[in-house]
Amino acid sequence: MNIAILGATGKFGREIVAKLLTNPNYSLTAISKTARNIYEDSHRVKAISIDATNRKDLKNALEGQDIVYCAVSGVDLPIIARNLAEINPKRLIFMTVVGVYNELAEDNGSEYNVDNEPEQIPNRNAVAIIENSDLDYTILRCGYLIHGKEDEYVITKKGETPKGYISTIESVKKIAADIIANHELYSKESISITKDMI
Repeated sequence: MNIAILGATGKFGREIVAKLLTNPNYSLTAISKTARNIYEDSHRVKAISIDATNRKDLKNALEGQDIVYCAVSGVDLPIIARNLAEINPKRLIFMTVVGVYNELAEDNGSEYNVDNEPEQIPNRNAVAIIENSDLDYTILRCGYLIHGKEDEYVITKKGETPKGYISTIESVKKIAADIIANHELYSKESISITKDMI
């Protein structure tokens, strides 16, 4: 299976690349502005240094991919989301953060809701683009990423209140790997993966 990781040199990008490389059936394309500085091409890894806001470059980089995992953050995220919607990969896992729907409870992280945190606006706009597209997507909403246990999480769906605003890197990697192994899992859904803080 061919899997492209956008944002492959970021904090989580490096983690998910390492996780997926433990499966010998996966071939990875690591994509970021500095991918070739971090990754060396091998029989299972191809490094592509591009700016994902350039639709033509992104389309070329995603050619032949079975799954695209987007682990990009920042103000350019809506542009990248629009590019992905137009390129229309077979399957997309789009990572973002809790709070994009103002779904965090008043006493449990509400300061991170988009109405209270302007830095969330690009995340909210990118999610809206993905949800209104024809893509076969899963939106993974995570909290602040820390190291912890793989089974230290609660999944909530859009419209439900997340249990917290912190996520373990290990639990997010586990759910991502589960979705990659089963393309129908959480298809066309937005889920949060957070530690129970209540």
